Amino acid sequence: MLARARSLAVFGIDSYPVEIEADMSLGLPTFTIVGLPDNAVRESRQRIRSAIANLGFKLPGKKLTINMAPAGRKKEGPGFDLPIAVSILAASGIIPKDSIEGFYFIGELALDGALRPVRGVLSMADRARREEHAGFVVPASNSGEAAVAAGQNIYPAENLGDVIDFLLNKVTIEPAKYTFTPEEPGGKHEPDFRDVRGQEFAKRALEVAAAGGHNILMIGPPGSGKTMLARRLSSILPPLLPEEAIETTKIHSVAGLLEAGSALLETRPFRSPHHTVSDAGLIGGGTIPGPGEVSLAHNGVLFLDELPEFRRNVLEVLRQPLEDGTVTITRASMTMTFPANFTLAAAMNPCPCGYFTDPGHSCNCTGPQIQRYLGRISGPLMDRIDIHVDVAPVEYRDLSSSMPTGESSADIRKRVVSARKCQEERFRSVRGLYCNASMNSPMVRKFCRLNDDVSKLLKSAMELYGFSARAYDRIVKVSRTIADLAGSSDIESAHIAEAVQYRSMTGQIYP
Repeated sequence: MLARARSLAVFGIDSYPVEIEADMSLGLPTFTIVGLPDNAVRESRQRIRSAIANLGFKLPGKKLTINMAPAGRKKEGPGFDLPIAVSILAASGIIPKDSIEGFYFIGELALDGALRPVRGVLSMADRARREEHAGFVVPASNSGEAAVAAGQNIYPAENLGDVIDFLLNKVTIEPAKYTFTPEEPGGKHEPDFRDVRGQEFAKRALEVAAAGGHNILMIGPPGSGKTMLARRLSSILPPLLPEEAIETTKIHSVAGLLEAGSALLETRPFRSPHHTVSDAGLIGGGTIPGPGEVSLAHNGVLFLDELPEFRRNVLEVLRQPLEDGTVTITRASMTMTFPANFTLAAAMNPCPCGYFTDPGHSCNCTGPQIQRYLGRISGPLMDRIDIHVDVAPVEYRDLSSSMPTGESSADIRKRVVSARKCQEERFRSVRGLYCNASMNSPMVRKFCRLNDDVSKLLKSAMELYGFSARAYDRIVKVSRTIADLAGSSDIESAHIAEAVQYRSMTGQIYP
């Protein structure tokens, strides 16, 4: 007898349908899986045999062949356990073949028949939603994220026995539901800007970066608070939009980083890889490419502390995602593109000893040593960072003061959210554009018009500092964000002046 069950497989962060064909015929009792299965799929034979036997069912002693179509694409992961088991049960007559028609199945089987969660269910449910189907049967731990994409006909099951009874109409499984409620930052234990002493200029720069999604680099001596400031950036970011949350969760689900039982990421990711990370770890890769840190930080923050300590070849791979918001990884047999639209926050010392700009310490570094140190970061990479901030040492009176230290993250975040709402309204007609930093050159010309006085001021700054054409666009985008924070519909001279200041502050140590 021949039976067919439908399933789904992940490719990158997208999904495609897979048809499982089970054929029982006369011959020696063998169990063969074809269709380019990987080791995890081939090992499913033992899991499926034990699960079916431990539920009290006995398979006929016949030759069993499983084909996974399309046969030319490699199938990987234990998520095919459930659809293979269901197709075998249908081929053996334990459940009617027509009972599985129209359903998609996914899930890993334990030896006792329990269903374990698998990666990439959100992407699979999104694909199933676009296909005609009676329902999508998933492990209970994956039901929340599946319900996010499909919205209905998501049937959570605890074990294979529940699936069999459901298909035999012996039990009813209530479809899973999910309501998106973005979580507000500022929890009880989250770092707050109120804890930062002094550094008002750096706080303002971080506010502008958060409001427009701009990249930021902080340069200063050890102990000036660069890392402390960067780790508080996530506390002033705006909440995720539903579209952003789904796109970000897809990446984390495919990477296996979504917590069991979680449905959707409700706060923006903050990734902080160590400086020993490889280029594949940062950008993504592998035999079958998977997402790297830049993709895991999509719609959030990628924080690189001690920037010059990263290997230069690792830093250089950041150029494409900083410019395009995507990462394309090519292998001999495939090409995958992952989203990577993140805000880069980086911190570094001005020299190897760290005290070149510190008036309270003497710097022992020679000129060539400083140049070699700064040379670890290429000019093209620096040009792609919108905001450069010198972080000076904190003065004693700020450290010892018992007075309130400044605004809280919640107060700053209100202004950031208000600025983002202006941008949402501005880009309402542009699909996938949520913040000023993501504008391309034609959009800059369209949405960031400059009057004659402002244009003259920017021209003078360009000639004085020798800014590149890329720097021009980035200065204009930052000034547009500053105007949004001020509630101004037009870019004024004060906004351009502040944006230029963020590009010129590091000129004395990084020509």
